[in-house]
Amino acid sequence: MELKPLALTMGDPAGIGGELTIRAWQALRVSGPCFVALDDPQRLSTAPTVEITSFAEAPSLFAKALPVLAINLAEPATPGHPNKANARAVIASIERAAALCLNGEASAMVTNPINKAALYDAGFGYPGHTEFLAALTGAQGKQIMMLASPDLRVVPVTVHASLRNSIAMLTTDAIVAAARTAAAALRREFGMTHPRLAVAGLNPHAGEQGALGDEETTIIMPAIGTLRAEGIDVSGPWPPDTMFTRTARARYDAAICMYHDQALIPLKTLAMDHGVNVTLGLPIVRTSPDHGTAYDIAGKGIADPSSLIAAIKLAAELAHARG
Repeated sequence: MELKPLALTMGDPAGIGGELTIRAWQALRVSGPCFVALDDPQRLSTAPTVEITSFAEAPSLFAKALPVLAINLAEPATPGHPNKANARAVIASIERAAALCLNGEASAMVTNPINKAALYDAGFGYPGHTEFLAALTGAQGKQIMMLASPDLRVVPVTVHASLRNSIAMLTTDAIVAAARTAAAALRREFGMTHPRLAVAGLNPHAGEQGALGDEETTIIMPAIGTLRAEGIDVSGPWPPDTMFTRTARARYDAAICMYHDQALIPLKTLAMDHGVNVTLGLPIVRTSPDHGTAYDIAGKGIADPSSLIAAIKLAAELAHARG
């Protein structure tokens, strides 16, 4: 089955998304996968571009020009200086990409980094991409975030919350839901017939038999018991300070982590340039590079496109696996 083009959103126009889009096209224009930029053609004008009105036009054009489905900015973007006047275009790019995936015109969507604060100022009512896409696709409450790299896959149970609030939000049901979704995705999209999950402890040394905290006993172990009863291969709780070594990583396919930084620090340490953010639990495939807008280097032509290229390639692989 021939894969339909991917939809690539603009991200924050003041960040590095535009230059990454151009460099990703330059790297992939011969080999593919084919993608369409949902962006303002004027800000991509340093590359050969072609405006299209239908995704069906893109495959025959991709090798010679970057296909662009125009979403115009309200004001010209200045690198490194976010402008809330352009927030509506950023949001529209995400909305259009999701709609194209839902109606089958696009095989998957890849999102360039956004500045949440700039969108909040314009009335954006979601903590980030993940929650917004869940609402757009009717999957609210079912979505989870996986960060994937060649060396490690991690799933944080709690995400965009302070550490204090993350601990308060942690429940047995939340751990079970995240692990179920991760196991299902590893089977369906990643082609693993028997995925192995490792569940991290919350406290140092996984609580040291209750001496350093009891969440392992009261919250995490009951979740592990439920998952094992369902036939999911799950181990833990693992001491968080040792579960990400090379030897430990060989014993599982994904780590279920209790909060944002517990998951993202090891992932970014191991694969900052090749990590990909994957939203699981959606009816569509969505990936994103595992970095931010990088305002400090925006417009300087030095941004590394490796993570975006990895996100595009993984999106195509996951979409192909879904069939």
